[in-house]
Amino acid sequence: MHLIAEWFKRHFGNQQVVILVGLLLFFFGVVYFFGQMLLPFFAGLVIAYLLDGMVKMMTKYGIPRLLAVILVFLGFMLIMFFSFFWLVPMLIKQVTQLVQQLPSMISEAQMHLLQLPERYPHLVSQEQIQEVISALRTEVAQLGQQILSISVASVVGLITILVYLIIVPLLVFFFLKDKEMLLAWFTRFLPRERSLAVQVWEDVNRQISNYIRGKTWEIIIVWGATFAVFSFFGLQYSVLLSLAVGLSVLIPYIGAAVVTVPIALVAYFQWGFGSEFVWILVAYAIIQALDGNVLAPLLLGEVVNIHPVGIVAAIFVFGGLWGFWGVFFAIPLATLVQAVIRAWPRAEDVKKQAIEPPGDPGQV
Repeated sequence: MHLIAEWFKRHFGNQQVVILVGLLLFFFGVVYFFGQMLLPFFAGLVIAYLLDGMVKMMTKYGIPRLLAVILVFLGFMLIMFFSFFWLVPMLIKQVTQLVQQLPSMISEAQMHLLQLPERYPHLVSQEQIQEVISALRTEVAQLGQQILSISVASVVGLITILVYLIIVPLLVFFFLKDKEMLLAWFTRFLPRERSLAVQVWEDVNRQISNYIRGKTWEIIIVWGATFAVFSFFGLQYSVLLSLAVGLSVLIPYIGAAVVTVPIALVAYFQWGFGSEFVWILVAYAIIQALDGNVLAPLLLGEVVNIHPVGIVAAIFVFGGLWGFWGVFFAIPLATLVQAVIRAWPRAEDVKKQAIEPPGDPGQV
């Protein structure tokens, strides 16, 4: 018990540390318990944070902030219009076509599986193949039930999306327009002695802003290059698959491995084990190699100096806490944890502060 008390005193004896831990617990608690309820608020806050960098860039060239906010917001609405009326319908169309083609893909896969015991009788038995087919049928049946449940709830989901399409842009505009006023109002509720929390925030803000800027360009470049390659070879569902490849860079190591499976399956069911199938996989491997060894280091540099083991652990931990969004923001959250660890007072610093005599109380 004495050791625990000494450890607690050594690490939490500093008032700045207590304030930092309290703020972190408060914000994590709000996100964890009220995240679903405040989803439009958080979405608008994140988008405004992303767009604020462009506003700052425009103000550096002498453009008034209000005019910069209006121009950036109009550009954001133009992208939203393009996505909603071109990209989303195209993706829905290709997803629908893929779902319609699934029965023929499953039948062809079943036929190939039934041929395995004849070709490799010493490795695979007929009973094993039947078990695999039964498991596949069960999974397909469950997938069909999930799709049906989604279609039944599509009306409620459509209404929710329409509400978000109105509320989120409004929140983005006011977050950008009244940024200084909102920050001044928010800081009124924070403790005055918060230098350690400010230090952590400045470090996280710098790292995350550079990370988001680099990742945005990486997604656009990888998406465009992959779409051009897939369209050149005539691969089906090129828009859907290239978008999946572009978004996969948000989940290092795991994303690229997961996206490889649908690309290989679509290419196989379209061409079989032909030359086109090989060329598609080779081209995809080249894109991944160029992204991992040239593009990502060029755009990100040393922005996210986290070991690969730490990145994978962050994906699992935050994904387990918040699902898809936890995986999506795993690296920024890992950056926050790293900044806290870096700013945390060391034992020798605490001892030094304890040994140093206090200043004259009369001094101001």
